Amino acid sequence: MFRSILIFAIPKLQQGKRRIPTLPAGLTHWAGRVGPLLALTLLLTGCGPSAGNRAQAASTGQEAIQNKGSDTMVNLALAWAEAYRQVNPDLLIAVTGGGSGTGIAALINGTVDIANVSRQIKPDEIAAAEDNGVEPVEFVVAIDALAIAVHPSNPIDKLTIDQLSDIFTGKITNWKELGGFDAPIVLLSRETNSGTHVYFLEEVVRKGNPDSEAIFAPQTLLMPSSVGITSELRRNPNAIGYDGLGYVDPAHEKLIAVAADANLSFILPTVESGMDGSYPIARPLYMYTAGQPTAATADYLAWIQGPQGQQIVAELGFVPLAVP
Repeated sequence: MFRSILIFAIPKLQQGKRRIPTLPAGLTHWAGRVGPLLALTLLLTGCGPSAGNRAQAASTGQEAIQNKGSDTMVNLALAWAEAYRQVNPDLLIAVTGGGSGTGIAALINGTVDIANVSRQIKPDEIAAAEDNGVEPVEFVVAIDALAIAVHPSNPIDKLTIDQLSDIFTGKITNWKELGGFDAPIVLLSRETNSGTHVYFLEEVVRKGNPDSEAIFAPQTLLMPSSVGITSELRRNPNAIGYDGLGYVDPAHEKLIAVAADANLSFILPTVESGMDGSYPIARPLYMYTAGQPTAATADYLAWIQGPQGQQIVAELGFVPLAVP
């Protein structure tokens, strides 16, 4: 079966590995800004990109890095790869989306050098990796304020975590229960292989309680991408969804201020509120390597965590690890 693969290629990179200390804890928008610069191709193929790009690298004597995973992070990954071309033009970098789970699976199977993941790797994934002789090494590369958004016509402008949990588990089903219109709430979520889906389930639906067994309401619409959520929010006045701050367009979506509970301040998601910790739904974004990276992979990760890489994080609406 054919599937869409988004690939960004840069002439030359390497699978080397050196230890780098882990720091503590809109695709259309970006493409519009740098589209003429990006060697960006949408391919329809029945096989993964790794074999083809590795073969291309081998035939030309180039080194290569395969970078796959989180759709939330694909804009960042593409932008980083394009900018890093100026640092080391002799690199071949392939960037592919597909979801955090897809990236981790590829890391475990040894078909990628870097997995992009928008939630922390799970214990069972670590065990599977170790069973396959892979030691996942974690790098925090950015922070994402996870935005709650509705249609601009919706009068609701603030919600607590408890209310969000009740909405997405189906306990609250009509906007009038929250002081809004008499209309059914349409729930939008990312698909289950998405790290954003997992994070929202654990931290919002289950309110950070590891013993909770709460799940998304069965009527929740699972969207294959951030673009799908954005498109539905723009056209459906009854919809509510969540997405990475970098994908939200305030001109067409209304952001909801969120409070951990009703006695605390309601905070809008911004780079500043994500950085100072006042926004309650913020998460690290990760890259994982198979073992301790050295050489070109390590240099690339160090550059991403450095001032130039973090400047791109801020430009794309995500939260940098430090002020660039």
